[in-house]
Amino acid sequence: MASNIYLVRQRISRLGQRMSSFQLNLNPLKEPLGFIKVLEWIASIFAFATCGGFKGKTEILVSCVKEPENKTITAAFGYPFRLNEASFQTPQDVTVCGIDWKKYVLIGDYSSSAQFYVTFAVFVFLYCIAALLLYVGYTNLYRDSRKLTMTDFVITIVVTFLWLVSTSAWAKALTDIKSATGSNIVQELKPCNIQGVVCQFVSVTSMGSLNVSVIFGFLNMILWGGNAWFVYKETSFHSPSNTSTSQGGIPPPTGI
Repeated sequence: MASNIYLVRQRISRLGQRMSSFQLNLNPLKEPLGFIKVLEWIASIFAFATCGGFKGKTEILVSCVKEPENKTITAAFGYPFRLNEASFQTPQDVTVCGIDWKKYVLIGDYSSSAQFYVTFAVFVFLYCIAALLLYVGYTNLYRDSRKLTMTDFVITIVVTFLWLVSTSAWAKALTDIKSATGSNIVQELKPCNIQGVVCQFVSVTSMGSLNVSVIFGFLNMILWGGNAWFVYKETSFHSPSNTSTSQGGIPPPTGI
C-alpha cells in the first residue's frame, strides 16, 4: 500500500514538473499532427476575414416622367448582412421622382448565419493557437496524458461537424443575399411599380471574397476531418498503455 502511494506521488510530481516547465520543441510541426494544425490556423483566418470584412452596394437607375434626367440610387450593405437595415440613398440626399427612398430597404436578415460562421471561425483560430502551444511547448505532457489527447480528439470531431453546419448555412445565406441584392430588387421595390417610374438594375459589388469564404469553410472541414485520424493515433485507443503498476510487497527470495 505504501509503495502504491509513493508511485502516485512520483507521477503527480513528474506531471507538475512538466506543466511548469515550458520546453520549445518544433519537431511536432514536422509531423502531420502539428503541420495540419498550422494549415487549419491559416485557413480559419481566411474564413473569417473574407466574410467579416466584406462591404458592398447595389445600384439602381431611376427615371420618371417629371424628371427626364436619370438618377442613380444606392443601398450599401455588408457584414453581418442585415439587409433590412440597408436603406437606399439618393444623390445629394434629394428626392427622386418625388419619392423618399430612405424609407425603403433591402429585403432579408442573414446576420445569424454570417455571425455564426465568423464567430466559429474566430474560436477555431484561438483553439489552433492553444493547441500549437501545447504541441510545441508541452510535447511530453500532451502525449503522456490520456485526457489531453482524448479531449483534443473529441474537439476535432466536433469542430469538423460544426464546420460543415456553419459553412452550409452560410452558403445558403450567401445565395439568398445575391438574390436580394441583384436584379430582383427592381421587382421587389414598391416605388418601381408606380406608374411613371422606371427602375433599371445597374450593378452590385462583386461577392468574390464571399465565395472564397465558403470555399475556405469547406476546406477547413476537410482539414479537420483529415486531421482527426492523426489526433486519434495519439489517444490511448490507438496506442494503449502497456505500463504495469507495481503491487508492492516483499520481493521473493533468490535462494533457498
